[in-house]
Amino acid sequence: MTNQNQELQLQQQLRQRLSPQQILLMKLIQAPVMVLEQRIKEEIENNPALETSEDDSENQEEITEDFETPEHEPEHEKDDKQEESEQESDAENEFTFEDYLDEDDLPDYRTYSNNYSDDNTKEYPIVSSKSFHESLVEQLRLRNLNETDFQIGLQIIGSIDDSGYLSRKPETIADDLAFMKNIQVSDKHIIDILFIIQDFDPAGIGARDLKECLLLQLKRKTLTQTIRNAILVLNKYFDEFSKKHYDRILKKTNMSEEQLKDIVKEILKLNPKPGDFSPDIYLINQSIIPDFILHTTGDKIDIQLNNSDIPELHISREYREMLDYYSKNNTKSHSQNKEAIQFVRSRIEAAQWFIDAVRQRKDTLLAVANAIIDMQREYFITGDEEKVKPMILNDISKKVNMDVSTVSRVASSKYIQTPFGTFLLKNLFSESVQNDEGDEISNKEIKYVLKKIVDNEDKSAPLNDDKLLELLKEQGYNIARRTVAKYREKLNIAPARLRKEL
Repeated sequence: MTNQNQELQLQQQLRQRLSPQQILLMKLIQAPVMVLEQRIKEEIENNPALETSEDDSENQEEITEDFETPEHEPEHEKDDKQEESEQESDAENEFTFEDYLDEDDLPDYRTYSNNYSDDNTKEYPIVSSKSFHESLVEQLRLRNLNETDFQIGLQIIGSIDDSGYLSRKPETIADDLAFMKNIQVSDKHIIDILFIIQDFDPAGIGARDLKECLLLQLKRKTLTQTIRNAILVLNKYFDEFSKKHYDRILKKTNMSEEQLKDIVKEILKLNPKPGDFSPDIYLINQSIIPDFILHTTGDKIDIQLNNSDIPELHISREYREMLDYYSKNNTKSHSQNKEAIQFVRSRIEAAQWFIDAVRQRKDTLLAVANAIIDMQREYFITGDEEKVKPMILNDISKKVNMDVSTVSRVASSKYIQTPFGTFLLKNLFSESVQNDEGDEISNKEIKYVLKKIVDNEDKSAPLNDDKLLELLKEQGYNIARRTVAKYREKLNIAPARLRKEL
């Protein structure tokens, strides 16, 4: 036995942790206006101590109606009745906390919204629709297949991806059938069932690659001479066609240029992803709700938050009075008194934290937005993308005296509505590049000029990156060729050979 000496040592460590209030603030700063609206609704439902101005005004109207007296009533009678009403109201509304202290009971606000609804609630019909794979299974059931072939068809349909392609090999599908359903089939048997599925709608479904997908669609069409030529080109010269080497196709087929143009037009009508046919019920049209609204009048710029649907929040008056009343009430036991006070105080503190976070979010967003507008003033007045100045997150961080991460949270998810379009704030941030005169310009300006050059080029002889570089240098933008290629890719502009048109 060896003796091991064990010693206790004290170590001091300095750690920085975010408080719950700071975490809440960061989440609210990052939240767009639609998310903020939903977050406020959830907080109001979960915390009865938090109210909106609308709730308060409704309560005031009810009180006014209850205590309204006729105008012809004498003043002394009004005073007497008012005093009696106040006494009755105090007796009826005397605060009791048994609901909060009894673990078996739930407060009314926890169950009201779930158990009661407006009698005038409208019922809207729900449209039912089949999914993509359900549609294929339904077509499979219409075929006269035995049980084995039907199970093979189900396995194939389950292996078709959302684009409509079968990316799994027949031998892999055969292994799955043997392992999961104890069905032993050959690869040829699976391919035979696949050919049946490829006859389903939409045309091109179940293809194993793009070439087969396009050919399946062409073979469904009326076989005109153009369709026959298109099938010939895809069968024999698919690589040349996909790379737009039209001159090679013309030499090998002895077709005229007009015939090849008709072939290209016909093939471009086909759907390269036949699985992407979603019914209208699945098409979600998401509208952008801007967080900032910007107006310009001459050289004057006005920016404001889009708070039209954000209610004004405040602490419930009832909860304040409840806390004040029970703090002074000594009729109950000390433990009950303490628990009641802790509950009410925690609800009030949580509500106050949330109100402060919403207010601080507003101040932070406006501060960042104003700093961005100050740096990009010329762009916001003219709307000319060539006027965008180079700007990075650190520039705004220094102007508003905030952390870079805070500025990033504001810019990355917030839309701004301007007279010339609605876009993300982060689109205004860009690195700087020096021109021939030594001035710093934004790389967004170079991208804008590059896009204009490509849009105006001759599509029958598109410009390669070397020629694009030469034209940019002629306009004073001294950048490297690899930078041209990088900007072109960011703008989703294809290489020259893929932009060629007949």
